[in-house]
Amino acid sequence: MNPHDEQQRIIQILRQIDEIPEPDAAVKQFFADRTVLITGGGGSVGSTLCRQLAYCAPRRLILVDIYENNAYLLLHRLRQQHPQLKLELEIGSVADKERMEEIFERWRPEIVCHAAAHKHVPLMERAPGEAIRNNVIGTWQMLEAASHWGSKHFLLISTDKAVEPSSVMGCTKRLAELLTLSRQAEGLRCSAVRFGNVLNSAGSVIPLFRQQITLGGPVTITGKEMRRYFMTLGQAGSLVLTALALSQGRDIFMLEMGQQLSIDLLARALIEEQGLVPDQDIQILYTDPRPGEKLAEQLAEERENFQPVSAGLRRYGVSAVPDANRILQALTPLLSLPHAEAACRLKEITAEFSEKELKR
Repeated sequence: MNPHDEQQRIIQILRQIDEIPEPDAAVKQFFADRTVLITGGGGSVGSTLCRQLAYCAPRRLILVDIYENNAYLLLHRLRQQHPQLKLELEIGSVADKERMEEIFERWRPEIVCHAAAHKHVPLMERAPGEAIRNNVIGTWQMLEAASHWGSKHFLLISTDKAVEPSSVMGCTKRLAELLTLSRQAEGLRCSAVRFGNVLNSAGSVIPLFRQQITLGGPVTITGKEMRRYFMTLGQAGSLVLTALALSQGRDIFMLEMGQQLSIDLLARALIEEQGLVPDQDIQILYTDPRPGEKLAEQLAEERENFQPVSAGLRRYGVSAVPDANRILQALTPLLSLPHAEAACRLKEITAEFSEKELKR
């Protein structure tokens, strides 16, 4: 794609209204009269899923989140817009095993969508122990609870950063994928879904750039060649729910997000959106990529044979994964190591277990 066409595509994306579409009939039928639990329910992706599920007439919708403010506001918004919806909010951390067991015992969800995670790449480079506890061990505890209390479907919200990961966050999400796929058992279908950036989500670069522009600049870009995938929250949410409905178990789904876009051109389009001139009214400051960051991401490895299953959605059936107990045993000693050593060892462990999956 030449720079002019890419800039036009960026402008079109920025002009999109991020609507939350009502799910189609097949998705509604899948979720109808079933108890659905969403972790990270107050977050950008989690709240989008909740707002779409409200149209599906579930038996009950359970929001789980550690951060009560956003979840509380979402709770009241949904109750106002969908007064017939049976909705519950549970505050707790997925890393708290006893609390999660308590929630699962109380509500016995049939469908679990696990969106809760630490997601900021630079922050997790400095706190690998927290990333492991929340993203990996927390995911395993959710899987254990789902299996124990009779859930039928479990979907992990993963990320493009889990593909050939270079960061602590990416490594923990890759290991969470492997644990999720390894937990496949009779009666419980386990799957993961990968996608890149969603526009205007918490932590997205777009709100940050707009804030920097409002303050008069500079707009800071970590690497002039930095490129990322982008999709609206509504589009991502719809495809995630479709993936859940189509899952056969032990599969990874990938959202088709088009070509990656230049962050430099994105920043310039946002400046021009305000009637300002880049490099003249608003300075653009280029910095080096932060620890763990790649210049570009990818949604799949070459060996992963993704096949289209629905518009905008591809599926890859995984035949074998490493033993979950060995992954957990390898990670436990890292929790007591200094940050730098833990991060280094985590990346070695992730590569080791991903390679085992390849060879089996």
